[in-house]
Amino acid sequence: MSETMQRWTMSALGRQHLQLTESAIPQPGPHEIRVKVKAVSLNYRDKMVIETGTGLTLPQPFIPASDMAGEVDAIGPGVSRFQPGERVISTFSPGWIDGRQKPHGDARTPPYRTLGGFYQGMLAEYVVLHEDWLAAAPQSLDDVQASTLPCAGLTAWFALVEQGRLSAGDSVLVQGTGGVALFALQIAKAQGAEVYVTSGSEEKLARARALGADHGINRQQGDWVEEIYALTQDRGIDHVVDTVGGPNLGNSLRAVAVGGRISVIGALEGFEVSAPVVPLLLKSPVIQGIGVGHRRALEDLVRAVDVNRLQPVIDHVYRFDQLQQALDHLDRGAFGKIVLTP
Repeated sequence: MSETMQRWTMSALGRQHLQLTESAIPQPGPHEIRVKVKAVSLNYRDKMVIETGTGLTLPQPFIPASDMAGEVDAIGPGVSRFQPGERVISTFSPGWIDGRQKPHGDARTPPYRTLGGFYQGMLAEYVVLHEDWLAAAPQSLDDVQASTLPCAGLTAWFALVEQGRLSAGDSVLVQGTGGVALFALQIAKAQGAEVYVTSGSEEKLARARALGADHGINRQQGDWVEEIYALTQDRGIDHVVDTVGGPNLGNSLRAVAVGGRISVIGALEGFEVSAPVVPLLLKSPVIQGIGVGHRRALEDLVRAVDVNRLQPVIDHVYRFDQLQQALDHLDRGAFGKIVLTP
């Protein structure tokens, strides 16, 4: 085996500072595992961190991206969870194993110690992680597909199942056709929900219906909330998955059923959300912010994927050296996930 590897690093914010560099292959220490990376899935959040830092203090030089699937290559002393040759995926929030309380945060400084942020990311041919920071990969998925679970897949699962307690017969509104949105569509259908999807593209709506969506609404053609009212006989939606953020929360609040739930996930339209107070008071919905999820929920998702044969939607696979093209694709908008393979 070569003693060096390639990795993407940046020493300053901005895509122009990304460099494909060579470094020594890291060695695992006590309770650490070295993983040969087979696939890295990109999230819109990764693009935001690269371009703006999103207010985080990044390690220098910084390796971006949080989501990886690979094979255990070597283990350090004391490792018991995995052995060489086993397939694994990363966890988005290292150290958050289970439960409602996230580690390393408080009211003044909320927890946000994630891979590809506070910790180094996964855009390298080899990574070394504590054994607790990994989960077993689904047996039914290949590495490209498995790499999409740690952030996008888990975010949808955490919103709908772990926190949302979604039941068969509930209605779910999914906004858009990005990675989290399409996972939410498929997870909701697997749970027996009726799924509504909004998009500005008829072609994407047709593809969403092919994945199982019951209703597709073109948000460019009039007031999409009025269409929700018409389709639900004014009842509204039990669970709204808001991947847009900003003032769109007002639309989500209009669409949600009395006593329903809104999962605020995205920030495509800004980090300051706004909504009218009267429907908030009269409908009394649960509005929950979703910061991905913990390892136990990821392991639950892996089991559900294997049982239900859920297939993540991959828009395009790029070579490891095509990171800039992959980021351009994210800018244009993807139907599903963008993945890089070393």
